[in-house]
Amino acid sequence: MTKSELRLFLEEKVIQYNNPQFLETDPIQIPHLFTTKEDIEISAFLTATIAWGNRKSIINNSHKLMHLMGQSPHDFVLNHTINDLENLAGFVHRTFNDIDLTYFILSLKNIYLNHNGLEGIFTTHQEKDSLQPTISKFKKIFFELPYEQRTTKHVSDPLKGSAAKRINMFLRWMVRDSSTNVDFGLWKNISPAILSCPLDVHSGNVARKLRLLKRKQNDSKALAELDYNLRKLDPLDPVKYDFALFGLGVFEKF
Repeated sequence: MTKSELRLFLEEKVIQYNNPQFLETDPIQIPHLFTTKEDIEISAFLTATIAWGNRKSIINNSHKLMHLMGQSPHDFVLNHTINDLENLAGFVHRTFNDIDLTYFILSLKNIYLNHNGLEGIFTTHQEKDSLQPTISKFKKIFFELPYEQRTTKHVSDPLKGSAAKRINMFLRWMVRDSSTNVDFGLWKNISPAILSCPLDVHSGNVARKLRLLKRKQNDSKALAELDYNLRKLDPLDPVKYDFALFGLGVFEKF
């Protein structure tokens, strides 16, 4: 397949999967329940945090999490009481449990009160060509309160070798334009050109079959290689191809 043929093939798959029907089976449906910016951001961040494993389980547990927060995640983050935090007891998604969730709520409160919110951190600390160093900086800020060591594994650090799939997915949701009613386009001061593809087993396997990726591990080096090749296909919006790679892998078993 030539470069032009590959681009055309992927563009067709982007159109096929970057549409509202995609929401029916994807965790991005959770932030679509909300209308205010902060509710969308917080629900998206928490949903992305637990977005690994069975997709149905991810969606069900994300709905449960929103219910625990009274369907008002921003208000819950800012105004929760000790009793509200105690009511989180028993929440679990795989290895993410109520200890982790409680810290996440406390840290998000700190971020919205003292760091101009999630958008403020990523916008202020963004670099010219990539958000991967910004994610590392975000993790440092996220854990500036007292925390239990077990919780740190739920926020990835690209500078320590992680592909940071879940945070990159969250950033795609926040930054890419909302013209197809899938992503939100809320963060106007970050360019889609510097987003990175949420690299997981599905997108990684498809990328290798299409010769967009040679590295075998799904780590930060593989992500840099995939970013480089996707940006050659579309330097302005390379992460739109996430829809193609993921759709081909999950729905078409490519």
